[in-house]
Amino acid sequence: MEETLHHDNPNPMLTDNCFSRALYCWLNPLLAKGYANSLEETDMYNVCPADASSDLGQQLQLEWDKELERKVQGKKPSLGKALLRTFGLKYMLVGFFGFVEEGIKVLQPVLIAQLLGYFTPDSTTTREEAWMYASGVAICAMVLVFMHQPYFFGTARTGMQMRISCCSLMFRKCLRLSNKSLNQSSVGQIVNLMSNDVSRFDRGMIYLHFLWLAPLQATAALIILWYEIGPSVFAGLAFLLLLMPAQVLMAKVFTKLRRKTAIHTDKRVKVMNEIISGMRIIKMYCWEKPFRHLVEKLRSEEIRHLRRTRHIQACIFAPFFPSAQVSIFLLFLTFTVTGKAEEMRSSTVFLTMGLLQAIRLCCALMVPLASQNLAEVLVVIKRIQNFLLLEELEKPNNQIMPNGFSGNLGEDRPFKACLDLRNVTAKWEGVISGSCTLKDITFNVGPGKLVSVIGPVGSGKSSLLMSILGELPPQSGTVRAHGKIAYVSQHPWVFSGSVRQNIVFGAQFDKARYDKIIRISALSRDLSILPKGDATLIGDRGITLSGGQRARVSLARALYMDADIYLLDDPLSAVDTAVGKHIFDKCIVKYLREKPRILVTHQVQLLPVADNIIILTEGKIVSQGTYTELSQSGVNFSELLKLSEEEDQEWAKQKEKAAGQQGDSLLHRENPKITRSDSVASSYSIAKDYEPEPVQLPEQEERAKGSIELKVYMKYFKAGTGIIMSILVIFFLLLAQVLYIASDWWLARWSNKIEDRHAAQKKYNEFLLKQNITDIINTSNGTITIPTIPEVDSYFNLYVHGGIILALIVSSMSRALLFFRCAVKAGEHLHNMMFARILRTHISFFDTNPVGRVLNRFAKDVGQVDDLLPYTMFDFLQNSLLALGVVVVAGVFNPWVFIPTVPLGVFFILVRRYYVQTSRSVKRLEGTTRSPVFSYLSASLQGIHTIRAMRVEQRFMSEFDACQDLHTEAWFLFLTTSRWLAVRLELISAFFILSVCYCSVLAADSLNSGFVGLSITYTMTLMGLFQWTVRQSTEMENQMISVERVIQYTCLPMEADLESTPDKKPPPPWPTYGSIHAKDVSLQYSSTGPYAVKNLSFDIRAAEKIGIVGRTGAGKSSLITTLFRMVEPQGTLLIDGINIHNIGLHDLRGAISIIPQDPVLFTGSVRKNLDPFQEYSDDVLWKALEEVQLKDAVSANNEGLYMEVNEGGSNFSAGQRQLMCLARAVLGHTRILMIDEATANVDPITDELIQQTIRTKFKQCTVLTIAHRLHTIIDSDRIMVLDAGEIVEMDTPMALLSKGKGGVFYAMVEQLGKAELEHLTDIAAINESKTHKPSEGLLLANGTLILSPIPAESEWAIKNDTKLKDIALVSGEETPHQEDKADEEGTVNIAFITEVTRL
Repeated sequence: MEETLHHDNPNPMLTDNCFSRALYCWLNPLLAKGYANSLEETDMYNVCPADASSDLGQQLQLEWDKELERKVQGKKPSLGKALLRTFGLKYMLVGFFGFVEEGIKVLQPVLIAQLLGYFTPDSTTTREEAWMYASGVAICAMVLVFMHQPYFFGTARTGMQMRISCCSLMFRKCLRLSNKSLNQSSVGQIVNLMSNDVSRFDRGMIYLHFLWLAPLQATAALIILWYEIGPSVFAGLAFLLLLMPAQVLMAKVFTKLRRKTAIHTDKRVKVMNEIISGMRIIKMYCWEKPFRHLVEKLRSEEIRHLRRTRHIQACIFAPFFPSAQVSIFLLFLTFTVTGKAEEMRSSTVFLTMGLLQAIRLCCALMVPLASQNLAEVLVVIKRIQNFLLLEELEKPNNQIMPNGFSGNLGEDRPFKACLDLRNVTAKWEGVISGSCTLKDITFNVGPGKLVSVIGPVGSGKSSLLMSILGELPPQSGTVRAHGKIAYVSQHPWVFSGSVRQNIVFGAQFDKARYDKIIRISALSRDLSILPKGDATLIGDRGITLSGGQRARVSLARALYMDADIYLLDDPLSAVDTAVGKHIFDKCIVKYLREKPRILVTHQVQLLPVADNIIILTEGKIVSQGTYTELSQSGVNFSELLKLSEEEDQEWAKQKEKAAGQQGDSLLHRENPKITRSDSVASSYSIAKDYEPEPVQLPEQEERAKGSIELKVYMKYFKAGTGIIMSILVIFFLLLAQVLYIASDWWLARWSNKIEDRHAAQKKYNEFLLKQNITDIINTSNGTITIPTIPEVDSYFNLYVHGGIILALIVSSMSRALLFFRCAVKAGEHLHNMMFARILRTHISFFDTNPVGRVLNRFAKDVGQVDDLLPYTMFDFLQNSLLALGVVVVAGVFNPWVFIPTVPLGVFFILVRRYYVQTSRSVKRLEGTTRSPVFSYLSASLQGIHTIRAMRVEQRFMSEFDACQDLHTEAWFLFLTTSRWLAVRLELISAFFILSVCYCSVLAADSLNSGFVGLSITYTMTLMGLFQWTVRQSTEMENQMISVERVIQYTCLPMEADLESTPDKKPPPPWPTYGSIHAKDVSLQYSSTGPYAVKNLSFDIRAAEKIGIVGRTGAGKSSLITTLFRMVEPQGTLLIDGINIHNIGLHDLRGAISIIPQDPVLFTGSVRKNLDPFQEYSDDVLWKALEEVQLKDAVSANNEGLYMEVNEGGSNFSAGQRQLMCLARAVLGHTRILMIDEATANVDPITDELIQQTIRTKFKQCTVLTIAHRLHTIIDSDRIMVLDAGEIVEMDTPMALLSKGKGGVFYAMVEQLGKAELEHLTDIAAINESKTHKPSEGLLLANGTLILSPIPAESEWAIKNDTKLKDIALVSGEETPHQEDKADEEGTVNIAFITEVTRL
């Protein structure tokens, strides 16, 4: 469904030779392109087969299935074992390169020790041997180059493959989760698992081999040093070996803290997902402040654990820096105390130093890193394993299952499709009531049959469809479904993609069928005005489409699927009457005439066409039958549905005719009210004439280009530190480096003095032997010059060395603690700044950016800033100072070294500059290709029921794998380009080592062994250090992209001020009356976009009730956007005489209550959803719930107001969620109420109850009601008719209907049929009578003259008693008394009579 993901650019690594692979020369063309221009997605190489998400996911799935078989046997399944079997052998083979590399690091100090013998005053090493040893050191350096890169790349690639396979496995699991599990796992938690958690595989696998390499290397070093210095070696080596368990212990503490931090991160990301999804509601309700406090509270708790984690991390990494120096000090302390200080020759000192440096790298850095990362990986594996063990939706098959299912839903059958439910009882987990959701449901749907399901809010209508789909497994009874099922959700699901992708849904494209379905779904005109027709991209969740457009796209998708059975969950509620008539007539009745169909609806006028009508109340079928059968039960359908006698007779004739022609088209038994030819607007004209609202194209994610600007670094440091703290951090960084070099310099100086003493002693002994002197004391010949032997105060040297080491330890720990503290503070401050700006930015930002894209910044990018950047930056600063010190030390002691250093330095600068251009592009591509993975995951979870109903899980798995593969292409380039740079930097280091060794041999006459040993030993550390430092510099720059991305969101444009300035603030009771005046008001969603509202001018009086109508896309919702200033309008708009442009947004929005079209509930308690500011008592809240008919549903739960609301309010029905929004409005006590299709998802009776509540509670308020149900607004004081963003009519309902065929509103009403036209005209007339004098009277549509008031005992009132009853209900007046009609069929139809008669 995402064709843009696919491009053809084969990876050249698969076909290149070994030499090219070793040096990564196959990347040269890409690097050249990246150096010249920024790379695009099409420049990336296709994913290698070994890294393909589908294959890796399948491999791991097979191994995980084996583990699940253990669960059946009563054993605990282990994801770790599954991963080990999948990747273990491959990973262990890569360890061979690490083994060779660490072995060479042990050999190098031995060769250096032999080379240093050439520089001692009493050397016996020849020049040729010196050249040989120097060449050996250089060759070892070259071998290291070609051992380190395969090891690093191999382990990193294995980690990548483990991440990919786990993500693929988790997505497959998502598609199988039961509804109970979906409620337990929020989208935010799953996103966090697939972003932050699995990234541990990428880092962790690099170091794990050192858990076995380190002991081997330490053992080899111990043997060599034992032969060299004896038992004293244990003093130094013991410190490093004891450091390992200490750091492993700290790693365990780190793991516990990390686990706690992850829990708080999950909570924050979960809340952020809800906030981003419901931002429009948050802004309209003025809830920015409580949600800001909520997120800041969650973030502060996360930071509290993160700060402790960073302190532990500082304690892990700080000892690494001075560990070798401490170990050497302890070793030579033992040496000195035992009286062997005279044996501290240069070769011994630097052999010891070289070996301990190698051991230090493994024991003090790699082992703690391995322990920490292993602990983190184990935590991640455990978290993923817990997710994979969540309850799954049991699949129906051909056999009767324990859960009651029978039949394969997705398999084509040779017989005709049908549905059969027998005694089905089912219950949702976590429902708000303790009773069953469905109770003893029995009915069947045969081929070509249409079943309509009606019932009040929360009666179980949608749950009935869920039970058929298998989403609600029955506790008892059976569900048999023969044929492929298509499902249209009550809330249309549209994913981010083109219109065609949403409709075709990954199936093969058939143009003829596609075009026909577009016409049937009334989408032709919509597509004609889109910039790229059906190829136009629509935003996440279809946010840029109107509600009606989303509903029709969702319906078209189901039709294109060409299923055998259709489940339609109130698909007509979101479209206007004209479009709804077209869809019902041409689609549901005609196009699907041969299919079994279940239509959940609240539109009772459609019931006559149904073959079976099911009435649900509290999960029970209280009545079912045909229209005729239910009519004969005592209900006068002709009167209830306002059919004329002629129409009713004609309908009966057609029903009889249809009964005699079994198998004929449903059109032959169609209600003529729906199909008559003299309607003002035919079905053809409906699809042709209305003007849909233009679609806004989603913006591409912002991606910066070029280098990270200095101001990004400055903002990061400014967010984390003040001036004093910055100076302290810099001071300790420099001090630690100076002390590090000073300790080794003092040791070299000490060894030089010992060498000089040994040389003097040798000369002295030779002198005695030559002079044949046996007693120097008795020699008195003054002409003999006796050689002197310099004294070496070993204890003084030891004390100085110890003092330097102590200062080094203190400064190392101080800089680590200070730096990590500043980093945590920077992450906290940047997150809060970004969130604060997100809350204050324009709503258009959320319309054009998918939830996954925005959430990516709060999940992955904030995770990078919190977890990775602090360590990477600290490591870079530490190592860059160390690398600089190496070069300076080598050059100071041997100036000849500076000669090769200059060209090597120039080459390094050129290579890095050449690389960085491409590296930035690759890392930014990695960031932007990561977002679609999470957006696709989020969209899939939102449409999970549709996906499973249509049996397209495999397609979605393939598409998710394609999204992962696209991200893998970028990540693979990141890994390989890093190796491209590393291999070249290692070669530079190898040449530098060769230069230092050869220059030292050439200048041997002017050098002493101590300083030569120091320079060569330091240069050897440069071998891995140099490339690692440069790599960390680029990695830091890449991770600073996350800071850059966060800072981008801190600079988003802001809405107007929330609070008014003191001189513009409206008086406290404002608005006192609720009058609205508009003059030339226009609205554009973007500066280049079309006008959604054009030059509106109107006056609305205080407490006036205004109905707003218009076809889908006419600009009705844009009017709400205008009044709330969600987008700043043009023109003059006054409320009670105050210009809303001059006041704060909270002053404006707080003065208007709204019941939105798409109700939004947030995770938390019912109380929190109603009263986030804690302003009302429980009694007030219970009263509000009672007034909106929700008290019984909430009180049925033991926790009452404190019952938990699931993510998205999934444990409430759609109608109940809208009633909850009505309760919010009731609590608001504002003078202006806006209702945006608030009753679209409720039954007519609940609709009337809501309208009655609105009339009672908001009697003194100005009410603006947008509705597709014309009877909802027919009793309004005036009606505003919109078309293409303009007011085409605005007057009283009676005045608009009096215009006849020339009126737009009249045409809309006439489309409903003659009977409905008369009925609504009568209601308008009665309502109009309230505003007329008694002497005037009014003429009803049937020609009856009525006077006001109408005597209840009058002949007309008695004759039209039922009609008056309906009118009175709509008008809010008491109903005239009428005796109940006898129930000819007994008590079974009481519910039906009670519900439908009240209409």
